[in-house]
Amino acid sequence: MEKLLTTNVIVCISLLLSFSGCKGNSDATAPHKPRVALVMKSLANDFFREMEEGARKHQSEHSVQYELTTNGIKDEQDVGKQIDLVSQMVAMGIDALVLAPADSKALVSAVRRAQNAGVVVINIDNRLDPGVLTSKGMRVPYVGPSNRKGAAMAAGVVTEHLHAGEEVAIIEGLPTAANGRERIAGFEQAITAASLKVVSSQAGNWDMSKANQLAAAVLNEHPNIKAFFCANDTMALGAVSALRSAGKLGQVKVVGFDNIAAVAQLVKSGEVAATVDQHGGQLAVFGIEYALAIVNKQAIRDDKETPVTLVER
Repeated sequence: MEKLLTTNVIVCISLLLSFSGCKGNSDATAPHKPRVALVMKSLANDFFREMEEGARKHQSEHSVQYELTTNGIKDEQDVGKQIDLVSQMVAMGIDALVLAPADSKALVSAVRRAQNAGVVVINIDNRLDPGVLTSKGMRVPYVGPSNRKGAAMAAGVVTEHLHAGEEVAIIEGLPTAANGRERIAGFEQAITAASLKVVSSQAGNWDMSKANQLAAAVLNEHPNIKAFFCANDTMALGAVSALRSAGKLGQVKVVGFDNIAAVAQLVKSGEVAATVDQHGGQLAVFGIEYALAIVNKQAIRDDKETPVTLVER
């Protein structure tokens, strides 16, 4: 009897160890779910809030495929904070980083550290400086629209109604942001073709208040101005406010870029002539999907141009 009990105990222990071992092996061989970090610019900007919402919606619909962490900075110019965010995400052990850089040059070193840590990096929205990347021997795929093309389309809506020699002004974004420079180039392309006179081209730094101040000063100095070309919709709102205060709303054309909700309404009412929809809700999704394809070795690193749509009344 004692021998039988001993045998039964041994069998039971063996079975328990067997089941325990099987469970452990199952967990160990479970497929790794990639962790993706989306790091954006200012979440005070409706465009980036829309981007975040689109990314979160996509992840909720594909939760078995990947995990997502989203972050953004408070102010468009807080480049140091965005660099810190990238470092924090890398320290968390992410597999992929989808980045909308606040500064086209300053973020390159942070991206290099991420790549050295084995992180797949996809650049969206604002292109990292190609010259700096080349000098460091880096390759970072850019997924985003042609800002130059979109700006030229929007500006064309206004310039076709103006006469040669008439005065216009440009309100620029951050001088260190490549997408802002590309939009200025697009505006200038349309302005040159229409033989218009640029009386002012100053940086509004993507900020509504700054743009409002610039537009008010231009209206005071150049009472015959016919149009404002604004490098984003937030600044277009500032220009519209200045026109309203000066009693010139409807007399001076305004162009923006991003198609945020507030400006979309002004386009419908005619207070803004045109804006450009670069589909912010999908832009991060394009980057995330491409990052996952590279992580899963289903794609090679290459640039991808995403669509832009002209929005006019």
